[in-house]
Amino acid sequence: MYKNLATALAAACFSFSVFCQTTPANPAPAAGASNAVPLKIGFVYVAPLTDAGWVRQHEEGRKAIDAALGKQVQTSYVENVAEGADAERVIRDLAQQGMQLIFTPSFGYMEPTLKVAKDFPGVKFESITGYKTAPNVAVANARYYEGRYLAGIAAGRMTKSNVAGYVAGFAIPEVLQGINAFTLGMRSVNPKATVKVIWLNDWFNPPRERDAAMALFDQGVDVIAFHTGSTAVMAAAQERGKMAVAYHSDMRKVAPQAQIIAVTHEWGAYYTARAKAVLAGTWKSGEVWGGVKEGMVRVGDFGPQVPAAVQAEVLAKQRDIASGKLQPFSGPLQDNEGHEVLPAGKALSDGQILSMNYLLAGVQGKLGK
Repeated sequence: MYKNLATALAAACFSFSVFCQTTPANPAPAAGASNAVPLKIGFVYVAPLTDAGWVRQHEEGRKAIDAALGKQVQTSYVENVAEGADAERVIRDLAQQGMQLIFTPSFGYMEPTLKVAKDFPGVKFESITGYKTAPNVAVANARYYEGRYLAGIAAGRMTKSNVAGYVAGFAIPEVLQGINAFTLGMRSVNPKATVKVIWLNDWFNPPRERDAAMALFDQGVDVIAFHTGSTAVMAAAQERGKMAVAYHSDMRKVAPQAQIIAVTHEWGAYYTARAKAVLAGTWKSGEVWGGVKEGMVRVGDFGPQVPAAVQAEVLAKQRDIASGKLQPFSGPLQDNEGHEVLPAGKALSDGQILSMNYLLAGVQGKLGK
C-alpha cells in the first residue's frame, strides 16, 4: 500500500487539482471541441441509491466528475447490484457498452472486477475497498477507522450508560478496524465504556438493521454506531430517543435529535483525479489508502445536543490525526480475550491494520461469521 494518498497520486502522475504536466502520446480532445468524444465512465452500486449512506457518497463522487469535467465525460450508474454473479454480469455489460473507466465500490466486487478486467484489457477498472490489483485494475480505500476513533471520542463524552452499540455488516478487516477504533476512541475519554456488537452478515437490509438497533437499545445502549448501508439505525435511534453516530453521510435529516456526529466519506476528488488521468493518458494501476489527512474521511455535522467543548475536542483530535501526531492504533493494546496485540510505545503498521482479525478489549462479542 502507498503510505498516503499524496504518494499514490505522485506515482500516478496526477493530483487532485491539476493534470500531470507531461503530454500524453494521444492527447484527449479539448473540452467543448466539436469532435470531442466523451470518456464513458460507469459505476456499480451495491445497494439502492438513497438520500444518505454508502451509495450516496459514491454517487456524489460521480456527480463531482460531471461537475469538474463536463462534456469531456459521460457517466452512468447501475444501482442495487448484489455481490457475486450479478456483479460480474453488470460489470461485464458496462464494459461491453464501451465504458472506458469503471468504478466498482464494494468489497465483494473485487473478484468479479478482476475477472472481467482480464477480458477487457483496454478498459480501466477501479476496485474500491478491494486489495488485489492488475495492469488495468487499481484499488482505493479510505482509512475509515480514523473517523471512527474520533466519533468514539464524541460517544464517550456523551454516553450516560457507558454502553454503546454497533450494528455491523460482515467481519472483514475494514469493519473490525472501525469497531476497534470506535472503542478505543470511547475509552480514551471514558475508560468505563464498552461496545456491544450485533453482526448482520448483510450490507443493506433496513428491517434487520432496525431490529438490531432496537435489540441493542433494549440491552442498555444509549449511543449507537453502525457499518451498514441504510439510515435505519439512525431512524431507530431517533424513535427511541437515543444517540447515534451517522456513517458515510450526514444523516441529520433522518435523525435530527439523535445524531451526535457524522463520519463522512469524500470520493469526489479521487474520482475526478482518476478520470483526469485517463483523459490525459497517465492512468496507472496502483493502491491508494487515504484518510483524514487527504480529505477522504472527515467528522463533523454535530447534533444540537453536543456541547461546544466536546465538538472542539473532537475537531482538535481530527487535526492531530491529519498531522500524524495521533495514531488511533497505538499500544498497549489487548484483544477482548486478554491476549496482547501490541505493547506500549508501538503503533500498528498498515499491514497489521489491513489484516485485522480480532476485537479489542472493551468490545463485547465475538467475530461474525
